[in-house]
Amino acid sequence: MTTDDRPPEDEELSQEEQQELIDELERKRSLRGVAAIVVAVVGILFSAFQMWLAARGFIFEVTLPVVGTFRLAALQPLQIRAIHVVFALILAFMLYPATSSDGFFSRRLSPVVSNLDSRFGASHPMTRAATRVRSGVRWVVADPHRRRVTPVDILFALLSMLTAAYMITDYDEIQRMRALGLGSGRTIAEIYPFLAPFVDVVSALGIPLDQTSYATVLGAIGVLLVLEATRRTLGTLLMSIVSVFILYARYASNIPQDLPYLGILSTPSASWDSVIQNLWYNTANGVFGVPVEVSVRYIYIFVLFGAFLEMSGAGQWFIDLAYSMTGSRKGGPAKASILSSGFMGTISGSSIANTVTTGAFTIPLMKRSGYRPEFAGGVEASASSGGQILPPVMGAAAFLIVEFVGVSYDTVIIAAVIPAIVFFFGVWVMVHLEASRAGIGGVDPSELISITKHLRSGWFYLAPIGLLLVYLIGIRYSVSRSAWYTIVAIVALIALVAAYNEQTRLPLLGTIGALFALEAVANFLTGAGLVGAVTGAGTGGVSARAALDAAAGQLGIIIILVSAAFLVARPRLPAPLLEYDGAVDTAAETTADAFGRRSLASNNAYRFGTFVLKAMESGARTATVVVIAVAAAGVIPGVISVSGLGPNLVALIEAVSGGSLILLLLITAISSIILGMGMPTTVTYIILVALLGGAIAELANIPLLAAHLFILYFGVIADITPPVAVAAYAASGVAKSDPFKTGIEAFSLSLNKAIVPFAFVFSPGILLIRGESTENYHILTFADVADLGYFIPEVVVPIVGLFLGVLALGPTIIGYFYSPVSGVERALFAVSSILLMAPQMLLDPVFTLFPGIGATAGVLTLDLVLRVVGGLLFGALTFKNRESSKRGEQPSSVGTGSESPAE
Repeated sequence: MTTDDRPPEDEELSQEEQQELIDELERKRSLRGVAAIVVAVVGILFSAFQMWLAARGFIFEVTLPVVGTFRLAALQPLQIRAIHVVFALILAFMLYPATSSDGFFSRRLSPVVSNLDSRFGASHPMTRAATRVRSGVRWVVADPHRRRVTPVDILFALLSMLTAAYMITDYDEIQRMRALGLGSGRTIAEIYPFLAPFVDVVSALGIPLDQTSYATVLGAIGVLLVLEATRRTLGTLLMSIVSVFILYARYASNIPQDLPYLGILSTPSASWDSVIQNLWYNTANGVFGVPVEVSVRYIYIFVLFGAFLEMSGAGQWFIDLAYSMTGSRKGGPAKASILSSGFMGTISGSSIANTVTTGAFTIPLMKRSGYRPEFAGGVEASASSGGQILPPVMGAAAFLIVEFVGVSYDTVIIAAVIPAIVFFFGVWVMVHLEASRAGIGGVDPSELISITKHLRSGWFYLAPIGLLLVYLIGIRYSVSRSAWYTIVAIVALIALVAAYNEQTRLPLLGTIGALFALEAVANFLTGAGLVGAVTGAGTGGVSARAALDAAAGQLGIIIILVSAAFLVARPRLPAPLLEYDGAVDTAAETTADAFGRRSLASNNAYRFGTFVLKAMESGARTATVVVIAVAAAGVIPGVISVSGLGPNLVALIEAVSGGSLILLLLITAISSIILGMGMPTTVTYIILVALLGGAIAELANIPLLAAHLFILYFGVIADITPPVAVAAYAASGVAKSDPFKTGIEAFSLSLNKAIVPFAFVFSPGILLIRGESTENYHILTFADVADLGYFIPEVVVPIVGLFLGVLALGPTIIGYFYSPVSGVERALFAVSSILLMAPQMLLDPVFTLFPGIGATAGVLTLDLVLRVVGGLLFGALTFKNRESSKRGEQPSSVGTGSESPAE
């Protein structure tokens, strides 16, 4: 890193600037005042609701010592999912504006006033009336500065609450209508007699509102609200796609059956009542179908886990850790970007947020060390997009894979380990080669924090991730229960660290230890814990092991209560190990000012409470887009299932692909990238599984998990694929670079992510799974490893080939490997990369055209032969370039890194 003063354009973004950039890219409002308070309250309630579900299930009851148990409600799955979606709808309407002053309609309506003014003059009644109408419409709908909630937003939020209220209060009627149809429900006038005159007026205009059930009206409103929330949060494209499928369900029979190819899409049409019933009042299909179920059970609680970890300050700690590990190496800042983005991917649910948060620190460092702005932005965008495929906490689509494929979550994360490592290794190789080519070194080690010191000061940030793996893989708790216990562990650890210092260390730890011992003894003697023993609720003693297990289950709560008590008692003592995220400090200062007690901002107890509530609000904000996405996307598989389109789609895709697996995979890959442009990976995954999942399962004899991970990978690639590369655009905003060129760099750096999926589809051993068919496969066992005749050629060789192929892909993209690489050599490196990583990409078309070749020579034998050829070619090119580097001059190193630029 150079020692020159940093130019102004390379300054790191402040916390406020980062949030402004994220809000701009996500089209989100920056609210203040009452609106911000309302959003915070709704978000906290949303998170509290989901935390209760994770901890206690669908029964809402409270047990008080001595007093007894109070049951508030026992909700059904449809009611739970409706509340889940309605919370997200309210937040979507509050956080995302309907339109701005430069929107599609505003640009066309604004000239009306100008034309009237020029024709009649500003004082003419028509001009004044048009001006008032324009001002009124803008006040009701428009929010050009993204800072206020409009009346139409409030109306939509109230309508959303009305739909959930009906689900909760009239569930018996909904159950009856499932059997008899929506037409059997009560009308609006029957439920709200005071609206009878309004219903009569509307009916007189030709709209049969008096004969339409209240459930039908609310269902239609609910679906329209989901579409509007989708338009606001995710754009017009997804809203249009979902709308087309809804119209298809109603008018599918109008498609002529004699149309070439498309005639196969002709299916029986459904009535509007049937469409609404299936889309809004059904837990098997539609808005509240499987995707929303997965959001309720898995996605939200893991988003909340990430929010708690992020608000605790883990994000900056991970960035500093990555910088400490790699900063002094060649191209150290770029390598730190890769590591920190991987770490942040564990706690961030958004490629954009990951890019901006990590990039605000790493991109200026990369630019200062000598990387081009576009390359620096491309590295950050590429690495940040990889967070969705990195275990143990992957993106939301990973939880959908669990549900759609029918495997456990630990199976998914085990299968995803090798491809994820390969991806980050590939980006690492490319930034190293770019550093070698440009002579970019690292920073002086004296500028870095010692890794040992850094780990000693923040080890507790790693503990929750370790606990999560123990719960998921070791103890094998359910996904939601594992996430809930890990959240409790995070809160307990942060409370402990906030209260811990030299003065409180002994009494704090001693009190926790004493209460834990008392809890264990109480369970041993009474079987009811400390509170139960005091109130006489014990039912009899248990074994010592059971007593310790029960006490361990309460350890988190004990730590939280004891630490909170110490914080309240000694609120001004320092917490030397803890540094909350900047958003927590800002929230503490803002709310303290609002209360007129500025001193509260430095009160440790108040800051801890702010941390908990801010994490809950942040989790709700992050989850809002995901919930809206899965609610909207769930319509598509619902329509396909109800209409009977599924088998027709399989037949259509089989006809288009001609039975070729590679062509089917290419269709899937291209579709993923096109659909994923501007849409979340989760949505892309749901749509493509609905459209192509059946075809892949039926036509391709590959493990179903491999097929679904294939779709996931290409959905992730869409985030950094021009022209709509949202993560790359976020990086360009930080790097102050050209967005399109940054997108090109990000896509090039992520090219291995486009080849790796083909590799693990043809060689499932890369996913550490063994199977011979779509449904019959399993994670490798010791018996599989001991079967060397299988393990070596089908697991070890493909994995080694994958790493070597990614290494060969580096000089293909960068144009440097020990020495500059010519155009011909880059092409040969590319060939060797394909042969090493996925030779069957070349073999499959040959086998499709000449099936006898595979049967004669053996697919596995030809696969191994081609990998050997690729390895020899790569070795020859490596030797040639290394010899060339010895004969030529080494480029001069910029910076103080100790590694040779030619390495």
